Amino acid sequence: MTKNIGRRGLAAVLGAAIALALPVSAQAQGDHAKTQAVLNAYQAESGPGAAVYGGDSAGSWQLTAGTGNTTAKKPIQPTEHFRIASQTKTFAAAVVLQLVDEGKVALDAPIEQYLPGVVTGNGYDGTKISVRQLLQHTSGIPTNRTPKPKANPDGTYSLDAVVRDGLSLPPVSAPGAEWHYSNTNYEILGMLIEKYTGTPVAQAITTRIIQPLGLTQTTFPAAGDRSVPNPAVRGYNGGRIGPVFYWFDVTTGVEPSLYSSSGAMISTQQDLAAFDHALLGGKVVSPAALAEMQKTFPVGQGAGYGLGLSRVDLSCGGSAWGHSGSTPGYVSMTVVTGDGRHASLVTNAQIESPKLVSVLDSALCDK
Repeated sequence: MTKNIGRRGLAAVLGAAIALALPVSAQAQGDHAKTQAVLNAYQAESGPGAAVYGGDSAGSWQLTAGTGNTTAKKPIQPTEHFRIASQTKTFAAAVVLQLVDEGKVALDAPIEQYLPGVVTGNGYDGTKISVRQLLQHTSGIPTNRTPKPKANPDGTYSLDAVVRDGLSLPPVSAPGAEWHYSNTNYEILGMLIEKYTGTPVAQAITTRIIQPLGLTQTTFPAAGDRSVPNPAVRGYNGGRIGPVFYWFDVTTGVEPSLYSSSGAMISTQQDLAAFDHALLGGKVVSPAALAEMQKTFPVGQGAGYGLGLSRVDLSCGGSAWGHSGSTPGYVSMTVVTGDGRHASLVTNAQIESPKLVSVLDSALCDK
């Protein structure tokens, strides 16, 4: 569902909560002309539209290219909803780290200790795969590019079925040896969250993160609910017929339970920036837990992957933290810096481009 996206290294990954309070300023293109040019180049090889929501502790701004709806010239707005795909992983990781803070889970304990018999067989040994390795994609579980779990009679999927489908693929490395991005890791972590919170993972993320932070534009849709709340960025698939490019609306084409804790959520650029600021600002997990989240495994030049957080090294110095997401209809990424800058990018087709991180880098380094 999601791949790392970005400047070489990130090509492997496609104040606190200030964005909730800061209005979007109506800035002229000339105020951010360099970033607008990079955004235009990105949109030219991505979806019908693209937008970046940037800013710092003093305020926020928005740049757009193309349209968020092919039936009307309508630039994407930072309060419009879209499927955030694997940006969901940061929310799920934060709940796991809250359980660590509460003494219910230990990062370096084997998953077998918490979910007996779940990660076993087909070359897997849950006594040798730690919670940390699942969070960091170093478990050895491979990417499941074409998930085909057994569906429930109503067309939805259980977490158990999705996990068993992912584990039907044999390991690709020994635990801890290599980095392999895998939704299955976070679907197993969803089962962990459900067991140790006593609630469905959607409810756990809602009550522990979405509601306390006041992320009113963010939802974890119920199984079977394929809608995207209005106002919505329409999501598209496309194809070229001769010189003409046709876009096909797939906004309601994704069954959220197929991805659950690995990628089911819906949000907005504004809320995603607010969440990442809150996380890095110490309002979601303890300082010790956040430090663990920021211990990265190298995934290429200029990037690393921690526990549900990607690190992106910036051309202007320092690093930004966040996550990417890719699903039918959308590609997105949100990153923030320790000094309060934020940049959230979305395009409304699942067309990936290395220019994605260039847009974010430009927005964060734009003076």
